[in-house]
Amino acid sequence: MGAISVTRDGEGPEVLLVHGGASPDVTWGALAPLGERWTLASVHRRGYPPSPPLDGRQDFAVDAADILPLLSSRPHVVAHSYGVLGTLIAAAQRPEDVRSLTLIEPPLFHLVPGDPEVERLERMGNTVLREGLDADPEVLRAFLHIAGAPGVDDGPLPEEVANGVRRAHGGRLPGEARPALEQIRKAAVPSLVASGDHTPGIERICDSLAVALDAQRLVAPGAGHFVAAAPGFAERFERFLLAKGIPLEST
Repeated sequence: MGAISVTRDGEGPEVLLVHGGASPDVTWGALAPLGERWTLASVHRRGYPPSPPLDGRQDFAVDAADILPLLSSRPHVVAHSYGVLGTLIAAAQRPEDVRSLTLIEPPLFHLVPGDPEVERLERMGNTVLREGLDADPEVLRAFLHIAGAPGVDDGPLPEEVANGVRRAHGGRLPGEARPALEQIRKAAVPSLVASGDHTPGIERICDSLAVALDAQRLVAPGAGHFVAAAPGFAERFERFLLAKGIPLEST
């Protein structure tokens, strides 16, 4: 398989941005002003032009293999949603090459076993991955709403949203991912876990992940699943990058 594409903008230390189901522009557009002080390196996962198309299905293990060589520059690493899975697998293999780690609303359902709300989220996500646009319309729209997709309340789905569902259809289920979080914690990688305070189950996952990594915790409401676009997120995120582990409340 050919290498994936990474677009770089700005000047300064590198911040490697790994998107999830939405495009890099949608996921990270609000962080563009940071390019005045940081090099924003946006990964395009397979299936997202100009990277090569998917060779089969979306798979976090393939993402991890693509991300691993990108750690050679020892960047700050930021990942969103499904993109967190491959990012954590890669980071656990080479934690010494990760300057810092910021993780936004990952589907790590196994971190909160037995929680009814988390189990409901996992069922919904699995249904959409397995059945795509043929999933029960209520389940599909509920999932897309939580995922931050626009225009999904009624009527035909916007074509861009429908294309996103088609691209994810048949993808490897997040529940199969078991990144070695203890390796990242043992290496004392400065870590931040962020969420948007829009879905209780996601908040519980993020709380558990923060404990597992001994990470800082940031809640930034106002933009749903696309937390990077929430009011004040960019400023607080940059404070984390500069502080290297000093609690955000103390900066």
